[in-house]
Amino acid sequence: MADIVFISHGGGPLPLLGDPTHHQLVETLTQITKRLKKPKAIIVVSAHWEAHHVSLTHQEHPGLLYDYYGFPDESYTFKYPCNGLPELAEKIVGTLQKADITTELEDERGLDHGVFVPLMIMYPEADIPCIQVSLVKGLDPDLHIRIGEIIADCVDEDVLIIGSGFSFHNMRAFFTKEDLAHQQMNQSFEDWLMETCSSQNMTEEERRARFQQWQEAPHARYCHPREEHLLPLHVCYGAAARACDSVYSLSILGKQASLYLWSSNI
Repeated sequence: MADIVFISHGGGPLPLLGDPTHHQLVETLTQITKRLKKPKAIIVVSAHWEAHHVSLTHQEHPGLLYDYYGFPDESYTFKYPCNGLPELAEKIVGTLQKADITTELEDERGLDHGVFVPLMIMYPEADIPCIQVSLVKGLDPDLHIRIGEIIADCVDEDVLIIGSGFSFHNMRAFFTKEDLAHQQMNQSFEDWLMETCSSQNMTEEERRARFQQWQEAPHARYCHPREEHLLPLHVCYGAAARACDSVYSLSILGKQASLYLWSSNI
């Protein structure tokens, strides 16, 4: 099985700028990387790319997409000169199409900050080929679980699959004064999510149903008014099809958030 990680990737380029509300995230990403064998290739599903069909970057040398605004000038000069891996993208596209999932290769779009920001922390040498996979507009949870299942069938244990999103993503709440009621809503959803991902007392049928019906979780729509930052986790679960091996709970931007690891080394 490939190694699989879901990352709460934080706010824009802030993890790279020394922002104190991201210190725990940087430390956690470093810790996770030390637990993983170095992959031969990386596949990242980022919350910041939605397409009409599953789309995959197909360039030999992908550029970067600085898809944020209002940050210091240095935020627009970051480099992450990793190679692409067109042959792996083509293999995944072919397998998805055989499963009647419409898929496209993308030769223009750069890697967005949901990809290059965590990778600059985890693998700063940029010496591992990387491809990015989009979410699909409509944000259907079961479709994204299926995408994860199919990607897992295409890759071997030397590939790292990363879901890059955020377990809490209410933009208004990030800029609203915190109070006990909002803390409790945040924590209730986190508790549900951690149980869903890690419980050994749950059948995979039950776990999958929870992912499919995530809106029924406590305060789900407070934590995710829109679910694009949660669905990379659905892809990760689809690829893993089991409880995660490790849960990392931390504070990012003053909110409780979580990261999840499925490791072939454990």
